[in-house]
Amino acid sequence: MAEEQKQGQEVQRSPSRGMTPFDEMERMFEELMPRGWMRPFAGGFPGRMSELAPFEGRTPRVDVQDRESDILVRAELPGVKKDDLDVSLSENTVTIKATTRQEKEEGEKEGDYYRREISSGSFARTVALPGDVDGDNAKAQFEDGILELTLPKREQAKRRRIKVE
Repeated sequence: MAEEQKQGQEVQRSPSRGMTPFDEMERMFEELMPRGWMRPFAGGFPGRMSELAPFEGRTPRVDVQDRESDILVRAELPGVKKDDLDVSLSENTVTIKATTRQEKEEGEKEGDYYRREISSGSFARTVALPGDVDGDNAKAQFEDGILELTLPKREQAKRRRIKVE
């Protein structure tokens, strides 16, 4: 039987519940060095570590919820437009790619930036899913910077109750 521990809102599952050793390693790395760990140095640090600030936080935060008949994936994508999103599904992984562009506003004067924290660029995030999904019936919605994917499980991946005798 898989062991589960609740820590706040997060539920951790043992690797036997669909997680690969790489998923477990990624989870452990996130615990060791959470997002924003470089933030105290962003204002200026000897050695010009502040130049790394635009790259911090470029990976979208993702929730994966294993439900009875489907898997729900939500991703935070602030500043991304619907037309700049590319979502792909293969076997038991989903990949989210996006590009953000910073365009000059009409009438904006030319000049050098003294500080620039609003970055442009692209990113990709691939997330392992806890089971096989039916990609032909997948649905995606994007509203207010939140991408929501509803991925129906294949019949063999759906949860079944087993009567204990």
